[in-house]
Amino acid sequence: MTELRLADPKCAAPKAAWVEAPVNYLADLSIKPVTYNPPPGTGLPRREGNYRNFTVRVHDARPLEPILALDRHAFILTRYDTKVRDFYSDEDVRSIYFPEVETLIKRETGASKVVVFDHTVRTADRAVERGLRTPVRSVHNDYTERSGPQRVRDLLPPEEAEMRLGKRFAEYNVWRNISHDPIEMAPLGFVDAQTIAPRDLAVCDLIYADRVGEIYQGVYSADHRWHYFPAMTRNEAIIIKCYDSARDGRARFSLHSAFDDPTSPADSKPRQSIEVRTLAFFD
Repeated sequence: MTELRLADPKCAAPKAAWVEAPVNYLADLSIKPVTYNPPPGTGLPRREGNYRNFTVRVHDARPLEPILALDRHAFILTRYDTKVRDFYSDEDVRSIYFPEVETLIKRETGASKVVVFDHTVRTADRAVERGLRTPVRSVHNDYTERSGPQRVRDLLPPEEAEMRLGKRFAEYNVWRNISHDPIEMAPLGFVDAQTIAPRDLAVCDLIYADRVGEIYQGVYSADHRWHYFPAMTRNEAIIIKCYDSARDGRARFSLHSAFDDPTSPADSKPRQSIEVRTLAFFD
């Protein structure tokens, strides 16, 4: 396992060991979950399913940084500077940030090949009118048992895809604050993958204007242990494992969601973030 790089302790303001906050789960599977995702700038997602808010205890994960591992918890925090000046520039993101993310994933996972294939900029401030997306406030995971391999087939030439599918591969998201101020509003919370059972992952159709995808929505479990990294700064990045083809006991999926931190200032600055999606292949 690659040694983790610890974040600068000066990056975070002192926080309580945990906070209590509501997060939006599926209460049960009485209604099949479906999410309709309109094109950016045209409206907010519409969801079907029996969703409910459940109050959970979200622990400050910064003291745990030395022991967090992608193959055990499915998320880590790393310090990783960027040369991107404007994350709202698609050209800058693709020409500068994508190569940075490829280097980061190789460094932290030991993958022999990394394909950076997608990104989403989110903001809590006038997202729709700016053609952006809002923070996701439902407990979810970006890939499923079926959609993980399908993404490989979508992105690679057929012969290479089948060769890569015969070996271990994983999908990792890299999540970053893109503001010069620490995150105060709608931080991202994560469930320790060791506390997720297969029954907690419900297949949800993700319907776009031009295609149908598939994600997992989280079904509520009192066993889930939640964490977050308070006051994240622009030179920190979270890596989230959303899929792993290995079936050897390591973490394969994760659950995460934005939530309202009750200790945030009343005049919190709107969150601005970017998530980049990658496929990592191992020899």
